[in-house]
Amino acid sequence: MARPRAADYAGKRQAILSHSAEVFAKHGYDRASMEEVAKACGVSKALLYHYYVNKAALLFDILHAHLQELVDAVSAVDKNLPPRVRLRALVTALLEAYRDADNEHKIQLNELGKLPPKRQKVLTDMERELVRVFAEAIAAVNPGLSGDALLKPVTMSLFGMINWHYMWFRDGKALTREDYADLITTLLVEGAAALTAQAPARVKRAARA
Repeated sequence: MARPRAADYAGKRQAILSHSAEVFAKHGYDRASMEEVAKACGVSKALLYHYYVNKAALLFDILHAHLQELVDAVSAVDKNLPPRVRLRALVTALLEAYRDADNEHKIQLNELGKLPPKRQKVLTDMERELVRVFAEAIAAVNPGLSGDALLKPVTMSLFGMINWHYMWFRDGKALTREDYADLITTLLVEGAAALTAQAPARVKRAARA
């Protein structure tokens, strides 16, 4: 018979994920040990292994929970909003989902590739879903990019502005998250419009190549 779960199992599991993310972000996944994780969590190694059989399982759950929060955040944005308003709302939703998640985000950027291929695919599929949502929103704002080879570079440029903001952004300083969402949206929309206006020149260059 399977051992019954304690009533506070979910709460303890979430606490373990949070403390483990801090350890992995600070020391790196490869260098961090389960003993260090257990110490940071304030539990014994035996109890930690009751929740997670190894570091890989722990890393996967940290990233899966983090990415699910991101997917849920953008999925909650009203699809019927005007295109530019929706794009800004999506940017804001993602920035808000990153609030207090610097450790998880750093691990996503640096450690996802340490997982076995099948588990990596689960997570990269979630990342691709986020990219798809934003690509569709960008194309809705600027239909000239729909199907254009520039749609992916423009979309990934947006993620570059969002994904690395944790390196410099500090709440309560020069910009609020909403201010930064406005900045990103303006750069994307106006920049994409300029690219679309240059489309005939790109076609001519491609024909000469």
